[in-house]
Amino acid sequence: MGISRQNSALDFNFLLWLEKGIFDQLKLSEYVEFVGDVPVAKLEEHITVLAMIRRKNILKHRCKAIMLRRQARLRREYLHKKAVEVRLNKTLEKKIQLGKKLCDNRPIQSYLQAEAIQLQNSLKYDKQGKCSFSETIKVLGENIDDEYRYAGYEDPKIMLTTSHEPSSRLKMFIKELRLIFPNAKRMNRGKYELKELIHACRANNVTDFIVVHEHRGIPDNLIISHLPYGPTAFFSISGVVMRHDIPNIGTVSEQKPHLIFHNFKTKLGERASKILKHLFPVPKEDSKRVITFANHDDYIAFRHHIYEHINKDLQLVEVGPRFQLRLYQIKLGTLDEIQAANTEWILRPYMNTSSKRRFLSDEDGWDQEDRASY
Repeated sequence: MGISRQNSALDFNFLLWLEKGIFDQLKLSEYVEFVGDVPVAKLEEHITVLAMIRRKNILKHRCKAIMLRRQARLRREYLHKKAVEVRLNKTLEKKIQLGKKLCDNRPIQSYLQAEAIQLQNSLKYDKQGKCSFSETIKVLGENIDDEYRYAGYEDPKIMLTTSHEPSSRLKMFIKELRLIFPNAKRMNRGKYELKELIHACRANNVTDFIVVHEHRGIPDNLIISHLPYGPTAFFSISGVVMRHDIPNIGTVSEQKPHLIFHNFKTKLGERASKILKHLFPVPKEDSKRVITFANHDDYIAFRHHIYEHINKDLQLVEVGPRFQLRLYQIKLGTLDEIQAANTEWILRPYMNTSSKRRFLSDEDGWDQEDRASY
């Protein structure tokens, strides 16, 4: 047997023993008897190198375990704060209902009677002698979680990507989406898995992760995952008209846009508008860019305009793209753990009453314009 064959057998045996974790119990003499007639200096060199490799692997696993424990601890703290906030907000709602009944001199509801005395004693310390309790609930009672607590202090960082093997039209659409969102970056999906991408985004303080899917070259699905803990909103896309389809349309302004949200009046509508609103930074007053989300029968029309003054007249110019969104699911988690996340809301289109119900608003979004045209 040559020296090269002995060295390869030596390396293989060392690696095998390292994997099994029994190398530390071996003695040099026992190893020499096992592999044959090999110089002792060569054995000591292999022992030193492979021991360093093993220490690096141990440190790598320990760092990974520390990181996972830290994420689990932060998640537990977040869930605890969220549970405490929900409990306090429920108590606050009961206080406001009881305060209104006492101010209006009306009978108290049956479900409040058991706690009425305790709640009345606590009302002494909340706005004494005043009956304007509705102002307090708007500030404290509707914010049931703190996912967007620090939104507005810093500009959002958005990462855009597609499904595997995107078509040319999907690539064009994702380029136009990158122009819509300030501070957004586009990343080629390649062969990366979602868990790897989400982990990299968390490490780089990305606030929102957006994935666009397609069907036969037509974009049909938009997923917005807020980091680090969620929520994740799922939208279907329809009626896409891209800037690439319109000749001589010109360039797009990259100013921070003003936002218009029309007809989001239910709690679910306010939740959807909050998810969309915090994808954009706070604009400057002189910004001439406007983005509109208009809800009509739970279909959210997206429009992108710039305005300019021509001969002292204000004119809107659409710069595209345009499409419609429909919310069909909200999960209380991120996209990498979507199977284990709780479902906050889901659209059930095959129920008997689904065609008659409106979820984002109880009103028709175009009623005022229809009446004005008569």
